[in-house]
Amino acid sequence: VQLVESGGGLVQAGGSLRLSCAVSGLTFKYAAMGWFRQAPGKEREFVAAINWNGGSTYYTDSVKGRFTISKDNAKNTLHLQMNSLKPEDTAVYYCAASPTPNYINYIRASSTGTYNYWGQGAQVTVSA
Repeated sequence: VQLVESGGGLVQAGGSLRLSCAVSGLTFKYAAMGWFRQAPGKEREFVAAINWNGGSTYYTDSVKGRFTISKDNAKNTLHLQMNSLKPEDTAVYYCAASPTPNYINYIRASSTGTYNYWGQGAQVTVSA
């Protein structure tokens, strides 16, 4: 199984970036997926998650209304559209795959232990 993130970079505050995660080696169509991030000196934190068919999405409060998670099951790709970026969004962003198609609740969606496959990460830097 491989998860490969792309689309990171340097952007000014207020700008936008779109992260992508290309997935291979698992049945992506039936996988629930998540995005996490880790800033220097901090623990990895949940950003967003989506169930297998996109019918349920979950977001941490700090990104609600600014970030949108989506799945393209035809292209085996997960996306994270990030708008109105802030310096505090600076982090390495990781995509992750869950072995189950749905999340029971937000706690399960936001827990790193729910996921068994991880990408290598993509750096996002937001300048003030």
